[in-house]
Amino acid sequence: MAQEQPTAAQLDEVKAAVRTLLRQPGYDDGSAGPVLVRLAWHSAGTYCASTNTGGSNGAGMRYEKEGGDPANAGLQHARSFLEPIKAKFPWITYADLWTLASIVSIKEMGGPDIAWVGGRTDYTDDSKLPPRGRLPDGALGAEHLRFIFYRMGFNDQEIVALSGAHNLGRCHADRSGYDGKWVNNPIRFSNQYYKLLLANDWKKKVLPNGVEQFVYVEEDVEAEDGERPEELMMLPTDVSLLSDSSFRPWVERYAADKDLFFDHFAKVFAKLLELGIRRDVNGRIINEENVEDGYRSAPKKSDTATAPGDQNADQLGHEAGPLKNKNTKFQAKKNGAKL
Repeated sequence: MAQEQPTAAQLDEVKAAVRTLLRQPGYDDGSAGPVLVRLAWHSAGTYCASTNTGGSNGAGMRYEKEGGDPANAGLQHARSFLEPIKAKFPWITYADLWTLASIVSIKEMGGPDIAWVGGRTDYTDDSKLPPRGRLPDGALGAEHLRFIFYRMGFNDQEIVALSGAHNLGRCHADRSGYDGKWVNNPIRFSNQYYKLLLANDWKKKVLPNGVEQFVYVEEDVEAEDGERPEELMMLPTDVSLLSDSSFRPWVERYAADKDLFFDHFAKVFAKLLELGIRRDVNGRIINEENVEDGYRSAPKKSDTATAPGDQNADQLGHEAGPLKNKNTKFQAKKNGAKL
């Protein structure tokens, strides 16, 4: 049944709940923030301006057709982290929750305030989902970035600004194929990504899985407990920002001016989350499905598969148990390594 859009007071409760869940000692670097940002990024990054399809409206990643895209590997973790909040506030749509959680996360990790307006609805089936293959491929270069981001309506400056999201999180060999973090503190939003991209001598490295990435290790810096400093990494698409005559000046400007980067990132990330959404003068979304069904919050999917291909064990909603087990094993292994 359609429902009214949430009030500011209701949304404040959701924001508070997101802040509470961000600390996750057993997951990656101790925070769910980076993967929540990636969830919103990937949900919105499917937009195509020429066909006006894709985008964050609908929360299509709930369906295997989009959630099973290899480019979205690992995002079941983000959706699982947010499921308790969805259960506590069943009136909020997944589409609003995913995007709202990202801007709360960025702010809590030291980033800028990002404008956000709700009203997204949840699709009731997968008939309006975009085809796979619309998200960036980290193995390619500058022209690939333009192909992907121009399709969404971004320019070169905005491409470089959005690339700054790589200040957060890390890659996992069992998801994207790449492995490692871009910056020393991947749960703190900053302009370090640009500084390190310019300052370090990035060397190509072939991982055991055959994937090529660029790496750098600060040999002269000793980590805590006498451990060797963790290797930093960059994707081929990251390194391509340096060799492109249009991209590089923006890398240099953002490396030199954190306030400029924060300002530009806030604007372009807000634009990303609004791709494909049309609003009236009062801010209400007037996309066809929103007009027909109002503010529709989809129910949680079953915790057990009901049909072949129905959100397999690595997709919502069968992932909460496996994720808990993975985190428990990760923490045990990490603690054991220190004995």
